[in-house]
Amino acid sequence: MQNLFVFVVLSISGVWATVPRPRGVSISMASFYTPGEKFRCLDGSRTIPYEHLNDDYCDCQDGSDEPGTAACPTGRFHCTNAGYKPGTVKSSRVNDGVCDCCDGTDEYSGLIECVNNCKELGKKMREEQQRVRLLQEQGYKTKLEQINEGRKKREEKKAMVEALEKSKIQLETLRNEKEAKKQEVEEPETEAKDKHKQQWEEVKAQREAQAENERINEAFIKLDANKDNIVDIAEIMAHSEFDINSDGEVSVEEAKEHLEDAEQTDPAYFAEKVWPHIKDLFKKEEKEVEDPGAEEPKVPEVMDNPDYDEDEEEEHDEDEHDDEDEGDHDPYTDDHEHPDELPLEEENKKGDQEMPEYDEETKKLIEVADAARAEFNEADSKLKDAEKELNDLKSYLNGDYGPDEEFSTMKDQCYEYTDREYTYKLCPFDRATQRPKGGGSETRLGSWGHWAGPETNIYSAQKYEKGQNCWNGPDRSVRVDMTCGLENMLTNTYEPSRCEYVFEFSTPSLCTPVPADSTRDEL
Repeated sequence: MQNLFVFVVLSISGVWATVPRPRGVSISMASFYTPGEKFRCLDGSRTIPYEHLNDDYCDCQDGSDEPGTAACPTGRFHCTNAGYKPGTVKSSRVNDGVCDCCDGTDEYSGLIECVNNCKELGKKMREEQQRVRLLQEQGYKTKLEQINEGRKKREEKKAMVEALEKSKIQLETLRNEKEAKKQEVEEPETEAKDKHKQQWEEVKAQREAQAENERINEAFIKLDANKDNIVDIAEIMAHSEFDINSDGEVSVEEAKEHLEDAEQTDPAYFAEKVWPHIKDLFKKEEKEVEDPGAEEPKVPEVMDNPDYDEDEEEEHDEDEHDDEDEGDHDPYTDDHEHPDELPLEEENKKGDQEMPEYDEETKKLIEVADAARAEFNEADSKLKDAEKELNDLKSYLNGDYGPDEEFSTMKDQCYEYTDREYTYKLCPFDRATQRPKGGGSETRLGSWGHWAGPETNIYSAQKYEKGQNCWNGPDRSVRVDMTCGLENMLTNTYEPSRCEYVFEFSTPSLCTPVPADSTRDEL
């Protein structure tokens, strides 16, 4: 049995006292190990004599009787680590030939000599603590500025909402007045324009009827070959376009069918009964005559003519050119100089189809209505602008930017981070995207969803959801893990699982007040 005990000297209110305790027991647990008294296992399972502590035999199921030996598999050995931070290791590592405690107290058997490097580790630890402390102090100072800015912004937007609500009422009243005025002046305008249009339609109908009568008369005259003011079967048979069965000739039966089973027709019967059924055939025939298309101009075969004189032909050509030059030739009016210009007759015909200008009275009504419409459109536009601005302000005020508005400075800002392949962009409270480093279109990784930190600090993480769908996979999403930093910055990105991204973001908004230093090195 080994008497494995240590004694610790403590300063309590300036009075130094010695605290005995078994090896491997922390000062905070020393009161459970009172020398001379029976030891009760910490799990309460049994009580053993004090001398059985650290006797290299496991009496307690929880291993609390053997903190300084490897006897109990569940035992824990406390490393004092003076100058650094205390720690614990499994009792199975005691005297195993490996220095687990920086002060080497876990290897007291003498089989191995451990170097005590607790002071060096403590120095690095305190330097890191000091760095973190300064970071927290500076970051928290910035956070307070952001809080003031965020609160001020919220109050300003509240005031703007109140002002816009009042302005909106006035703009709605003005818009309604302008709309009523517009409707009032549009009614006589519409009546005048409709009247003008109706008159024009009547004129067009008369013109079309007159033109149709002229076409009917022209067709009758053309079909009336003997000019006896009668079109008979023989005269119909003379026109190949009336060949119904396409056998190359117009039969008597086919002619009678076109004459509506009559032997002949006068102009009145022709216009009423015959023309409606043959006008399409007649138009087709006229078109083919006007534009045969298939025939090409023939070139005289002068080369085969024995009387052909080439020199005489050249002189003839020169005389023709001289005649052209001596005439009243105007290159600006020639058809070949202006192929896009319509002949005068066609221009006049086109002009006849256009509705004439309104009379002066109608023009004045239109002018008044245009002015009323412009005033209404202006009032309506101002109202819509106010409503949009009001909706944007309310959307902002409905947002959660932290308990003290500390995250509000991130809104309407974007932050980027570039790795070897991609540039990632985070626009807080809006979206997260990714684009190839070499250029290309953005891929939306997610849209703002909600705060996603643990219950103890819900504002330590954000969630962006419903990004572009991965091929044969889920929609992309992003979790933003936030830590204290001197400025808002996207510091890292990675993809722990397919189409699920993690962004690391530092911000002063996560910095907290630095508490008084209560850390004490255990002796």
